[in-house]
Parts: sequence; C-alpha cells; structure tokens
Amino acid sequence: MTIQLGFNQENEPLDNRKLVEQPSDGELLDAYSRTVVQVARRVSDAVVHIEVKKAQPTARRGRRSEGDYGTGSGFIISTDGLIVTNSHVVNGAERIDINLQDGRRYAATLVGDDPATDIAVVQIDADRLATLDFADSDRLQVGQMAIALGNPYGFQYSLTAGVVSALGRTLRSQNGRLIDDVIQTDAALNPGNSGGPLVNSRSEVIGVNTAVILPAQGLCFAVASNLVQFVVGQLIMTGKVKRGFIGIAGQLVRLDPRQAKRLGVPNTAGVLVQSIEADTPAYNNELRKDDLILSFNGHPVNGIDDLHRLLDEQSIGRAVELTVLRERKLTKIRVIPAAL
Repeated sequence: MTIQLGFNQENEPLDNRKLVEQPSDGELLDAYSRTVVQVARRVSDAVVHIEVKKAQPTARRGRRSEGDYGTGSGFIISTDGLIVTNSHVVNGAERIDINLQDGRRYAATLVGDDPATDIAVVQIDADRLATLDFADSDRLQVGQMAIALGNPYGFQYSLTAGVVSALGRTLRSQNGRLIDDVIQTDAALNPGNSGGPLVNSRSEVIGVNTAVILPAQGLCFAVASNLVQFVVGQLIMTGKVKRGFIGIAGQLVRLDPRQAKRLGVPNTAGVLVQSIEADTPAYNNELRKDDLILSFNGHPVNGIDDLHRLLDEQSIGRAVELTVLRERKLTKIRVIPAAL
C-alpha cells in the first residue's frame, strides 16, 4: 500500500492525503499467466542443456577431423541422473556434456539410442536431482495447454506456450521409419529445443520436442509421452528397442480400385517384393519376387510404413500370415520375422 500526495492547479501540495491501493504482482497475472509461471518454476531445474562433440571422418587415410559441436536439450527423469533427449542430438557423439540450471556440468554416458523414434537416454553421475514425471498422452485433448522448454541456440533456458494443435500425427524419423503417436503443437520450437520436454499445466511431460517444419510457419512436433515411456524403458533395460524384419526389399505399388473391388480387399496400395534375402534369420522361404503384400495377420498393408509398424517386437519369432497378390490371385503364405 502506498500514500499518494495530490497537488492543486498551482502545483502546491494539498493538505488531504489519500491512500491508493496498488495491485500486487499476483493480481496483475491472469489465470493463464499464473499457470505458465508456476510450471516454469516447477520444471526449470529438471531441464538440461546438452553439448555434444561429433567427429567427422576425413578423406585422407581415414583420419578423423576435430569434429562438429552441437547443442540440444533434455530433461531428468530420475534422481540418479537419467536424462531423456532426442536420438539426433546425441547419435554418433564422441563426447556428451550436460549443463544443469544451477551451473553444474557433468560428462554423460549414452544408455541407449533409438533413431526410429528419435529418443535417447543418457546418464550423469549425480544424485538428488530435480525430476519430471510423465503424463498419460492417451488422455490429451486438442486445445489443451502445451508448454515447451529447452535451450534454443545454446541459451541457458527458455519457455514457449501454446496448445495441442492435433494428435495422432506421424513423422518421418532419421532412419526412414515413421514415428507414430506424434503431437502437433503451436508452442514455438527453435534449434536447441530438440529433446526438451513438452509439458501440461500440471508440469507433467506430455511429449518430447523433436521437430519443427519451418516452411509450415510454426508446425512443431513432439513424440507422445506414452511412446516415450515405452522406448525409455527398453533403452534402460537393454540399450535398444527390438523390432522385427522379414528380409525383403520392397516398394509401394498403387492398386487399381476396380482390381481391389474384384479381389475383395480394402487396400489402395501394397508392398511389391523386389528382392528377398536368402541368408537371414527370418523365415521368408514362401515369399516370391514380385509378390504384392496386401495384409499382415489380417491388417491391411498399404505401404512400407504399414509394414514397419506391424513388424514390432511382438512379431519377432512368431508365425505371421501374409496375404499376397501372386499371378493375379490372392495367396496366403507364412513368414516368421527375426529381430532387426
């Protein structure tokens, strides 16, 4: 509370004094702002800045150059130093350094890396660290608040806020596979935000920031938390995520709608088998070159991405029924995927 002294027209002080109540900082903030401020306070200590050194091979006698330096973000998920980030941030790194918000710096070791989902886990030798919890991304709704945190351009810390723009998107990973269950948001991401958390109003992680589509004017993407939790668990236990393969090279081939109707299949396309690996752990002896794969255990296969999605860990070592178009006839064959 402050005292305000009035003046008359001759600029002389008035005898009467009146008390003027000035609004507090808390009153100046609306509910939205208060939520964002509270999230920033709760989350900031668990967000880290990552510096990596990646060596580049030179053309002369296989010597390696001094390498490129890159930066990214991550967040702590355990008090003993486990950190989640993007695969493309740490993949191929010779050295990984972690900077905490309080100024401490640690060398990190790579626990596991999954380029297919762009998720990686590193660890530092520290304890009693601030951590973040995961939310259930299956309960997300379009329009829900989304807050992205990270270290764009190597700055120590930044926050942007927006909403969940869309759910269930797919995004191409660096190894060519599609990442399913991707969140689209309008919370701005910049270089260096990769690997940082996307959180909700309760300070829970709903996704891991992974990409921004620059020509699309602010389309930003994050890998949903439920997929992240599954991948992180696999990386911590085994250092990798298991996926199946059947030892073929294939390409997308469109199916004529009249032909699909005649065959009684829902497909608009299929995967044409171009070549078959003979010396492979997978059983694929019943496949033939020029087979058009249309279904996988009853699930339509409309392209390579469908096949990748169906060749998950559960398919490894199990007999799978493929429906293929062979010499203009539908034929059912058996394959047994092996671990990729």
